[in-house]
Amino acid sequence: MAVVTRFAPSPTGYLHIGGARTALFNWLYARGRGGRFLLRIEDTDRARSTPEATEAIYRGLRGLGLDWDGEAVSQASRVARHAEVARAMLDNGSAYKCFATPEEIEAAREAARAEGRSTHFSSPWRDVPPAEHPDAPFVVRLCAPREGQTVIEDAVQGRVTWDNDQLDDMVLLRSDGTPTYMLAVVVDDHDMGITHVIRGDDHLANAARQAQIWRAMGWSEPVWAHIPLIHGEDGKKLSKRHGAVGVEDWLERGYPPAALRNYLARLGWSHGDDEVFVTEQAIEWFDLSGIGRSPARLDGKKLDHLSGRHITTMPDEELLEGIEAWLVLTTQPGLDARRRDALRRALPFVKERAKTYPDLLDKAIFALASRPIEPDAAAAKCLDPKSRGMLAELTPHLHNASWTRETLEDVVGRVAEAHNIKLGKLAQPIRAALAGRTATPSVFDMMLVIGRDETVARLTDAA
Repeated sequence: MAVVTRFAPSPTGYLHIGGARTALFNWLYARGRGGRFLLRIEDTDRARSTPEATEAIYRGLRGLGLDWDGEAVSQASRVARHAEVARAMLDNGSAYKCFATPEEIEAAREAARAEGRSTHFSSPWRDVPPAEHPDAPFVVRLCAPREGQTVIEDAVQGRVTWDNDQLDDMVLLRSDGTPTYMLAVVVDDHDMGITHVIRGDDHLANAARQAQIWRAMGWSEPVWAHIPLIHGEDGKKLSKRHGAVGVEDWLERGYPPAALRNYLARLGWSHGDDEVFVTEQAIEWFDLSGIGRSPARLDGKKLDHLSGRHITTMPDEELLEGIEAWLVLTTQPGLDARRRDALRRALPFVKERAKTYPDLLDKAIFALASRPIEPDAAAAKCLDPKSRGMLAELTPHLHNASWTRETLEDVVGRVAEAHNIKLGKLAQPIRAALAGRTATPSVFDMMLVIGRDETVARLTDAA
């Protein structure tokens, strides 16, 4: 069986981290099996669905590097097809017309509450023959089984059962002819050839209802896989109170997409003890059996750790492309040729301790800055008269020195020795002169990156 998965978000806001993980799991499962990953925008709620929210979903998926096959499907464009299936269910006896008014339904529920009974509405029209139907507005309801159980074999949750007497005859088609969510989802999944429904376990209860529609139409059901939700670090359901919970928020913070894919994959899924892996490995390893049943928890420190590991191992050119894409995303000025070349030279010396793209740029500021270098308050304290005198003494020795790390260490070491101080003591004013800061890469790394002329010029400025 050719695998076909889907991601079916409602366009009512940004792409949530939970939705992004669902999309990733579907994408990984399909890509790892040579299958297809489809995108469906569930926009039948016209009051809440907006083009801007739909575009935010596209941006979030593209930002994460999750491509989909074919064109995205708009659920709203398929209303006629949904109604067609509802009529087919009327014809095969698995659905019926219900003429009960909203007032009658509410009265029945009030009476049930007063008597302590279930408030599920039991329509009096279920068994009324069509010949006795009035000429009045109606909804189409599922003729759900009233005895026995509805059973779902879930690839994550195991066997899940519902007593049918606890499930009412849900509405499939409203009185205005529009479909309900339950009907539309099933029809779309069937027509799109979806073989695996991988989604959050907040949809698990929906699976029982939807399975009844699949079975009423005689369609082969997909494999169900309901994954636990993501919680905040406090163990509570993820919400805006936990801070940034949108994919674009994380991308704007400068986490590489590969690191985000790694982190999201590990939220609820595992492959042995592997924590850090590239996307190609995730595609190869991902399987539904690796998904746990307990809610995953966001962990900012783990995300930073994974992101740092990815940045450390990424090729420099790939890092440069990622940084430039981040600058565009955050509407910041791009890198001109000089700064791009300087950053390329600096990356090997700064990427081992960086967690994000802006962190990288901050650590590489010594290479990107232009003269004159303005020291911050801490660096300015390192440039006292005595230190400036030592810089003035050091500068002539650098004019003709061989520009290798060994030679530079020797030159700076001899000046420090002449003043009876340790090399580290002289390194601080050099650091302040070259970067305007007290926390930087090694002074020799900086000298090698910016070159002889710029090094001498900055030291001269400071002296």
